[in-house]
Amino acid sequence: MVGEAQRPETNSGPLDGVTVLDASRVLVGPFCTMQLGDLGADVIKVERPDGGDQTRGWYPPTYGESEESAYYLSVNRNKRSLTLNLSSEDGCELFRDLASEADIVVSNFRVGKMEEWGLDYQTLRKDNPGLVYCALSGYGEWGPDRDRPAYDLIMQAEGGLMSITGEKDGAPVRVGVAIADIGAGMYATQAILAALLERELGDGAGQKIDVSLLDGQVAWMSYMASNYFATGTAPGRMGSKHPTIAPYQAFPTADGYVVIAVPSQNLWPKFCAAIDRNDLVDDDRFRDNASRVENREELDTLLEAEIEAYTTEYVLELMDDHGVPASEVKDMEDVFDNPQVAARGMHQSVSHPTAGDVEMAGSPMHLSKTPASVRSHPPLLGEHTEEILSEYGYTAADIDRLDERNVI
Repeated sequence: MVGEAQRPETNSGPLDGVTVLDASRVLVGPFCTMQLGDLGADVIKVERPDGGDQTRGWYPPTYGESEESAYYLSVNRNKRSLTLNLSSEDGCELFRDLASEADIVVSNFRVGKMEEWGLDYQTLRKDNPGLVYCALSGYGEWGPDRDRPAYDLIMQAEGGLMSITGEKDGAPVRVGVAIADIGAGMYATQAILAALLERELGDGAGQKIDVSLLDGQVAWMSYMASNYFATGTAPGRMGSKHPTIAPYQAFPTADGYVVIAVPSQNLWPKFCAAIDRNDLVDDDRFRDNASRVENREELDTLLEAEIEAYTTEYVLELMDDHGVPASEVKDMEDVFDNPQVAARGMHQSVSHPTAGDVEMAGSPMHLSKTPASVRSHPPLLGEHTEEILSEYGYTAADIDRLDERNVI
């Protein structure tokens, strides 16, 4: 039945009862662990006592009248914050104690740093053989570039994405969000879930996962990589156009832009009828997709002349009337005013102790039995330190001593 995931059977996610020790910061790791938190896991975010996750200080903008970074708030919901000084042996010992009972550890420190602290997989698995340990890095844990620093911009360039993004004769541009981080975070989540399943179906042992931003970008080249392997020619930038489909791109209108997709042959006559150019249906230059791709420049010139005479709204009406996929290019205001986005639960808000009601994008994972959900606000720095340590058997006196020694 359509809409079954709108009426879930419970309020707990599929990872309810799973504990994640999150020693990551900035974006790739936090995006991964936010997904695990959305799915019901108890995510313990380990942060430096002196400032915490760097993104707490990445502003403007802040949210409302608070000093909460909008960037930090975007990827840290459904977590509890524990401050812990990992540069001290006491802090590392406390981390090992927590890891001995965790299901998952996620880290994205530079390659070798967790080994220096004695918090690597081989060390932690001695006390917790079932541990799933995910290490995230720019270039991965082996290879000649393993020690190089990595940032999303560098990865988009290094992995080939910027070579195919931008206008044909323009400068290369990055995708508008940090897609190398987000992509690697998604791969990490997939790998973690697969490792949990294998643990349950297998002998109960965990395993080490190594995910890099570069690998994720290279994997995402998909058909662009295949086109290169098939032809020996590196694909270039094409703006919004598609290398093997035409028309499939943005067109200027009288007052803006509209994107139109004609990815199948049965849509071609419908599109021609929409723009009142039925003569193009049997034109040998454009008869089928291969012909349209081969004669792309002629086709583009012809179609642009037709479409730019109309307003965006009118073009969208024409396409809709003829069943041709099309959209205006929406900004964030348009996106979150979209009734479909609201109906899918993709516009969420959560009450925050200092920022008030914080709006955010929801989870795209809709499960009918055990739903993903936004349950708790992105935590204040150290908000749950005492609560978490108490759960692990530390007394009030223990916690005071750790605080006095600047461990927490």
